[in-house]
Amino acid sequence: MIKIAIQKSGRLNEKSLKLIKDCGVNFEVYRDQLKVISKNYPIEIYFFRNGDIPKYLNDGVVDLAIIGENTLNEKGYQLNIIEKLGFSKCRVSIAVPKDFEYKSVNDLNNIRIATSYPNTLKKFFKKEGIKSDLHIINGSVEISPSIGLADAICDIVSSGSTLFENNLVEVVTLFESEAVLVQSNNVKKDLCSEINNLVFRIRSVLMAKKFKYILMNAPNKSINKISQILPVLKSPTVLPLAKDGWSSIHSVIDYEDFWNIIDMLKKEGAEDILVCPIEKMVL
Repeated sequence: MIKIAIQKSGRLNEKSLKLIKDCGVNFEVYRDQLKVISKNYPIEIYFFRNGDIPKYLNDGVVDLAIIGENTLNEKGYQLNIIEKLGFSKCRVSIAVPKDFEYKSVNDLNNIRIATSYPNTLKKFFKKEGIKSDLHIINGSVEISPSIGLADAICDIVSSGSTLFENNLVEVVTLFESEAVLVQSNNVKKDLCSEINNLVFRIRSVLMAKKFKYILMNAPNKSINKISQILPVLKSPTVLPLAKDGWSSIHSVIDYEDFWNIIDMLKKEGAEDILVCPIEKMVL
């Protein structure tokens, strides 16, 4: 039975549960549960405090975990990141009040900095040769300068709206982070096959989010050129239409380059273009 840990509550919890369910793992979650067992897959899901998960991984209490890279980096354990999951993206950054005259990292010397990430900040300061007075705070770090507790802060930043609300400006990014799937160094050999299968499912779900299914009608004379624009799969599917000289072409496109591809297809005579989401993508 695979034991996987996720955040008990917070920004990682909901998306982690959705990812596991999208992999075909069925389970029911009730309020205040600490563990659930899947009905159709050999997996137990544990709900832990975010900051405790790296230690449980390191000690072999759980086999896998979905956790933010920022937390993993802060705790300092040497654990294997299997896959970056693409959600809950943020960064660990230093921010100062708007009236702080910041020109370079040297301006952070000999000031007071409030942070929930002391280890990450210490590593950065050691590298840069900076010496400052750290105040370790768990939660509401952003208000520290306004109440006179600190001259600057170091915390996670997502949209930056919280900094704006507290009249702070981001000046240095220490670490880019997103949710990751992490494996313990103490996994039993008999679980490796099931873990590999789960990772395969996760990668199929993630792959589907990067691409879209596309189908269009096009003149037969344009099939070769259109096929060169659609290189994601081995070859597009081409089906003859009732209209002479025309075919229906089906393929997959990279969503990040969506509009550029659409423009190229239209130039080659593609019409009636439909784009659909992909639920799973198994290669």
